[in-house]
Amino acid sequence: MKLVHRFAYYGFGLLIGSIFVYFIWVKKKVSFNYFPNARVLKDLKNDVRFYSNEATENMLSSNIDSSEVSMILTHGNVDFKRSLPRAKPCKTYYIDGKPNNKEVILVIKKCDSISTIQQVLVK
Repeated sequence: MKLVHRFAYYGFGLLIGSIFVYFIWVKKKVSFNYFPNARVLKDLKNDVRFYSNEATENMLSSNIDSSEVSMILTHGNVDFKRSLPRAKPCKTYYIDGKPNNKEVILVIKKCDSISTIQQVLVK
């Protein structure tokens, strides 16, 4: 068998296998969060979310609602320089986001499966 035929068979099998795996993963809604930013945001989105009194007041005065907070937790950037990801017993994260062209910083304290939004800062 020629080398060209081997590559053709290999490519055809790889294509069929890739299509098969793709449809299985789409049905299961699998996500691959390999980078630290994506993992932290996914954990915070899946936790039970509470708002501190200060955060609620800042949200009301800045016209920010919970859907914009959810958008920040989906598309935001975790500032690991200011965050304390190894703090005991609760981790603290600073998350930057721009919902509706507003620069917003969320300060979130994560304890086990509960995330408390401590501050909502608007620039």
